[in-house]
Amino acid sequence: MKEIKKKEGSVYGDSNAWKSFDNQINKTKPTKIFVLTDENTNEFCLSFFLTKVTFQEQINVLTIPAGETNKTITTCLKLWNELSEKGADRDSLLINLGGGVVTDLGGFVACTFKRGIPFINIPTSLLAMVDASVGGKNGVDLGSLKNQVGVIKNPLQVIIDTSFLKTLPLAHITSGLAEMLKHGLIHSETYWNKVKNFNLANTTEANDLIWESVEIKNEVVTEDPFEKGRRKTLNYGHTLGHAIESYFMEVSGEDSTKKELLHGEAVAIGLLLATYISSKLCSFPKEKLNTITEVIITKFDKVSFSKEDIEAIIKLLVYDKKNKGGNIYFILLRDIGDYKINCTVENSLIHEAFNYYENF
Repeated sequence: MKEIKKKEGSVYGDSNAWKSFDNQINKTKPTKIFVLTDENTNEFCLSFFLTKVTFQEQINVLTIPAGETNKTITTCLKLWNELSEKGADRDSLLINLGGGVVTDLGGFVACTFKRGIPFINIPTSLLAMVDASVGGKNGVDLGSLKNQVGVIKNPLQVIIDTSFLKTLPLAHITSGLAEMLKHGLIHSETYWNKVKNFNLANTTEANDLIWESVEIKNEVVTEDPFEKGRRKTLNYGHTLGHAIESYFMEVSGEDSTKKELLHGEAVAIGLLLATYISSKLCSFPKEKLNTITEVIITKFDKVSFSKEDIEAIIKLLVYDKKNKGGNIYFILLRDIGDYKINCTVENSLIHEAFNYYENF
């Protein structure tokens, strides 16, 4: 069995993971069981989940609208009320069945309802499996600003079953791949070289790469659970990536020529920009920058940025969670697997990085 045993938040993979899930239910003996889904996982994943459970307790299904725009306190308020109306107490269990929005928001709801009820995460997207499944980050957005409100608290356990990936559109697989590529860049050239050729159709190899990505993140958060040092590397590409994602979320409704980007689509651009900046400030090797750029440009559709877009994105950097004392800090690389934290970057270099992206 693939497993990462921890005091809290143990992760279980492959077909035997469901035995661990059953054992946890029997151990916890919840008074009531609630399953949180969004509209998509309710339609495409809930029935598969129900074939895997063996407990006899009645399940109460809670469903929210799909999409990052619903990762808000308003959605939490709706769920807190539903839990209360349906008689949830402090010994009830919340199972979060979905992608990163469901696991982030569901974890936050569980951590705050009656000052905390137990929860289990069952990620159904590639992004959630390799990113949201480990680390205990739970939270919601503040308007279009990503993850501004939240807590760090591990679930009872995480169940990873890659069978759920069969329900995903290709764009969502590619979105999750961005986080795996990031893990390669911050961890080792060996993993980068494997994951840049990721192919979900090669089931055994894909499952191994997904699990290795989970192990990389677990290694980082175990060493630095509260993001004082190494854990900051998990934000590589996210300083600009989150700002890009927030900007497009904000303007997509106002401007029909701009579409909202998936998290991984924005992060992929952020990875490329951060690596270009690394080549200028930290002597990241130019030939590796070219290879990384080719991989990202090949796998992710190009996005066009005007000068006004870039200026607006730069203004959003002030909301990045790593900032301190008014300074905007970036994670940069000297080489693959060799990082430097708390780096400051001039706006002119950010513009230069966007220009490199646009003209590659």
